[in-house]
Amino acid sequence: MSQLPTPPGARPRPTRRARRGLRITALLAVAALGLAACGSDDEEAEAAGGDGAGDFGAITLQLSWIKNAEFAGEFMADTNGHYTDVGFSAVTMDPGPGAIETLVATEDADFGLSNAVSTAQVIAEEDAPLKIVGTKFQKNPFTILSLADGGDIATPEDLVGKKIGVQAGGNETLFDALLEVNGIDPADVEKVPVEYDPAPLIDGEVDGFLAYITNESITVQAEGYEVTNLPFADNGLPFVAESVITTERMIEEEPEKVKAFLEAEIRGWQDAIADPEEGARLAVEEYGKDLKLDMEKEVEQSEVQMGLIVTPEVEANGLFTITDELVDQCLSTLAAAGIEIEADELFDLSLLDELLEEKPELTELP
Repeated sequence: MSQLPTPPGARPRPTRRARRGLRITALLAVAALGLAACGSDDEEAEAAGGDGAGDFGAITLQLSWIKNAEFAGEFMADTNGHYTDVGFSAVTMDPGPGAIETLVATEDADFGLSNAVSTAQVIAEEDAPLKIVGTKFQKNPFTILSLADGGDIATPEDLVGKKIGVQAGGNETLFDALLEVNGIDPADVEKVPVEYDPAPLIDGEVDGFLAYITNESITVQAEGYEVTNLPFADNGLPFVAESVITTERMIEEEPEKVKAFLEAEIRGWQDAIADPEEGARLAVEEYGKDLKLDMEKEVEQSEVQMGLIVTPEVEANGLFTITDELVDQCLSTLAAAGIEIEADELFDLSLLDELLEEKPELTELP
C-alpha cells in the first residue's frame, strides 16, 4: 500500500516504533486512572491470594460475549479448580461484548478472548502492545446467516443483490473482506446497519445477517426456521477466533503467569470436550443464570463449537496450538481486510510451546 504524501505544514507520521511508545504511554495513563478508581478492590483480591503454585493472585479475563456455553471450558476450569491449581486465587470473568483489546492493552483485564482480525486491526492502527498467545477456535465461527425460504445465501455469489445486516466496527471490516476475497463488487450488495439481535432477519428487513454459527444461527433455528449458513472460514476467510490475548509486558515480565493461565484453560477445555452437556449446564444454571438461557440451545452450541475447536491439527498438536500454515492463512485474511501486519507482531506462541514441552499430557484430548 503506497503511503500518502504529508500535507504541507502537517507533522510527519511517526514510525511504528515511535507510535507504539506514544500509544503505550497513553494506555498506561488510562490504566492508572482505572486502577485508582478500583484500587481497594484489587488490593483485597491480592490479599486473598493463596500460596498455590506460582501464587499469581487474582486476575480478570475479558470474555468476548455473554456468559453462555461459548465459555464452557472457562466455566469448567473455574468449577473444577484448574485456575486455583495453577496458582490463581480468583478469576473474574467479565462478559462482553466490549472493547476487549483496549481493556487488555490498558491492563484493566489481564487476558482477553478476541479474534485475529480484531486484534490485528488494533495493533496495526493503534500500536496496541498485544499478542495472541493461543487460540480456542481453529476455525472462526463467523457466518452470513439467512433463512432457507428467504435469502438462502449458500455461496458468495448469492450475496449479489441482497440486503445484508452487518454490525458496526470490526464486523464491517470482516464483511468487506469477504466480498474482496470472493471478487464481489461492494456496490452489488446493500449493507444494512444492525445490532446483534437477528430479529431484522426474521422480520424480513434483511436477506442475510452477519452472525456466529454457534450462536445466532442456533437461536433462529430454535424458533422454528430452517436456516442457510455461509461460513467465512470455508469461503476465503480462515482465521483463528476466541484467541487468548495479553500484553507484551505480561509475556516479557510474567511468563509463568501466562503459562499458568494457558494450562488452566487447556485443562478446562479438556473437561468441556469430555462433557459438553455439563459445560452447557454450568452456563444455564450457574454462570449465566441471570440470562435465562435455554438448555437445549446451549447444549447444541457446546456440541457445534467442538467442530471449530477440535481439528486434525489439534488432535496432532493439542488444544490452543496454531500451526504455521494457519498463521499464514490468518495473514492472508488480514491482507484481504486491508490490515498490514507481520506474524511476529500478532502472534507469540513461544510460551505455549514451552508449556506443552514441559507438560506433554496437556496435548492429550479426551
